[in-house]
Amino acid sequence: MKLSHFNFHLPPELLAEFPAENRDESRLMVVHRSTGQIEHKLFKDIIDYFDDGDVMILNNTKVFPARMYGNKEKTGARIEVFLLRELNAEQRLWDVLVDPARKIRIGNKLYFGDDDSLVAEVIDNTTSRGRTLRFLYDGSYEEFRYKLKELGETPIPKYINREVTEEDAERYQNIYAKEEGAVAAPTAGLHFSKHLLKRLEIKGINFAEVTLHVGLGTFNPVEVEDLSKHKMDSEELRISQEACDTVNKAIENKRRVCCIGTTSMRAIESSVSSNRTLNPYDGWTNKFIFPPYDFSIANCMVTNFHTPKSTLLMMISAFCGHDLMKKAYEEAVKERYRFYSYGDAMLIL
Repeated sequence: MKLSHFNFHLPPELLAEFPAENRDESRLMVVHRSTGQIEHKLFKDIIDYFDDGDVMILNNTKVFPARMYGNKEKTGARIEVFLLRELNAEQRLWDVLVDPARKIRIGNKLYFGDDDSLVAEVIDNTTSRGRTLRFLYDGSYEEFRYKLKELGETPIPKYINREVTEEDAERYQNIYAKEEGAVAAPTAGLHFSKHLLKRLEIKGINFAEVTLHVGLGTFNPVEVEDLSKHKMDSEELRISQEACDTVNKAIENKRRVCCIGTTSMRAIESSVSSNRTLNPYDGWTNKFIFPPYDFSIANCMVTNFHTPKSTLLMMISAFCGHDLMKKAYEEAVKERYRFYSYGDAMLIL
């Protein structure tokens, strides 16, 4: 498969700028791989497709307020700093992206907050926009992390062309998010409400939690026509023995194993045993799934509607079948489904 196979016309007005009023009342397209049938539902109807003993795999990563704004020393120029990952807690070193990058050189200092209570020094260039910052702060590590949260804002995607609202802090986060470390939400999970999770639990559906800290690499554009040449950024991944036991029992009993989102799918496909069961994992993954690909664990998945030429769309093509994926996306555009992070959902059975 080539990059050009994943292009399609996406009307810009279908990119969702705000979430649905209620989490579980976004729209749900249900795609049946065995028959090619497509149904149109609400997300809360997902309960009708699952039974006692089925498993849903959730990515419990939690988004932290990764976008900050500082001022450059001397000139006072406003600089956006996007925190990617902590490199060294003791030395307060962080891997970040800066914008505009051309103004930021090694040795520059950036000041944050109205009272300049946090200062950072640029100590390295990593990529064209990437820098390593050393934060200079007098308080304890806990106070320093609190200060980052206080100064940061919810990192809603750049395509959402509006100011961040208080609502975003809650809605750009899964209700089951626990482990802080993501700079983007695993958005398929945004459709679950507490009420819907409870109803699924009462019906006997089990949940297995994995942790994949989503980085911005997920959204990096693919710039090579030959997909095998594209390199994914590494992201931190943890899969517990408990999660493996839940998933492997469902496989053994031939139950539905449903990945909630592409990040959950990438997580489990990064740690498969030789007999196609799930293994515990603690490390990093740069797994890139594109057609043709033989999936080992999940037999269904929930995902949002993705943008043209994205690595996420490539995974959906591999799971759904390319022709059926194209048919589903043509239908989604025709039926005015909402795309991307705050958009509607698809259940592939």
